[in-house]
Amino acid sequence: MKKLTPLKLLSLASVSLLIAACGTDGSTDSEDTSMFEEMDYTITGIEPGSGITESARRAFDEYDNLSGWELQESSTGGMMVELQQAIEKEEPIIITGWQPHHIFEIYDLKILEDPQQSFGAAENIHTMTRIGLEDDMPDATAILDNFAWEIEDMQQIVLEAQDLPFEEAAQNWYDENLDLVNEWTDGVPESDGQSIDLISMPWDTERASAHVMTLVLENHGFDVNVTSVDPSILFQALAQGEADATVTPWLPTTHGAFMEEYGDDLVDLGPNLPGAVSGFVVPAYMDIDSIEDLPANE
Repeated sequence: MKKLTPLKLLSLASVSLLIAACGTDGSTDSEDTSMFEEMDYTITGIEPGSGITESARRAFDEYDNLSGWELQESSTGGMMVELQQAIEKEEPIIITGWQPHHIFEIYDLKILEDPQQSFGAAENIHTMTRIGLEDDMPDATAILDNFAWEIEDMQQIVLEAQDLPFEEAAQNWYDENLDLVNEWTDGVPESDGQSIDLISMPWDTERASAHVMTLVLENHGFDVNVTSVDPSILFQALAQGEADATVTPWLPTTHGAFMEEYGDDLVDLGPNLPGAVSGFVVPAYMDIDSIEDLPANE
């Protein structure tokens, strides 16, 4: 029987390793392709015309690997139903999402890295007032200026508000976080019933912050009125002095255009919540971390 020389042994080993490597890569690629085929190369979005939908459209233009993918515009409620159904079956799904949002309290999710920054950099939620509020109501302005909390605070209220009235969910958070609330009001004289008009937006995260600020001001003696409007009307009302303050605008991206138009006619007190982000969101069990990980549909 012929003996194999060391050189031949090395050659056969190399071939075996090459075959094994090719088999492994092919299997992984096949699994990945199958996962995205199962999704029909579709990203589940929300309402047409929303800021995040426009950012998603921009991502489709800026990432070549999204060639052949589709954005399924829906509604926020519809998106959440599809997310729940996919996670219950541990199926792949990609949504347009943002944080703060209570779905991050319910599910283990991750926002895909966005090297092109199609969705913009991380944002902050700001507190703003009409010009002259500090002169008219210095104590209320001081509380508004002190207002600062974290994403988890807002998400906790919104999550609880799925089963309770928002007023009750906000009250529960208020009662559990009096130490933080006292930091906002420390050293500020109580009001004797002075009226203040807050203006907000009709979304859950904004309702959370508006309800909390309402409780803070009311418990400090102010008579608070809250009106929810679309963002364009909110900025216009502040600029024209028709409302006193808001704790809801997202900057620099989401409401940046309104700030450019009306910013000279209002007062920006700065961020009250840092690190708000939006992008393509996936369940943590999906083995992708970046928009660039998505394969083109070719």
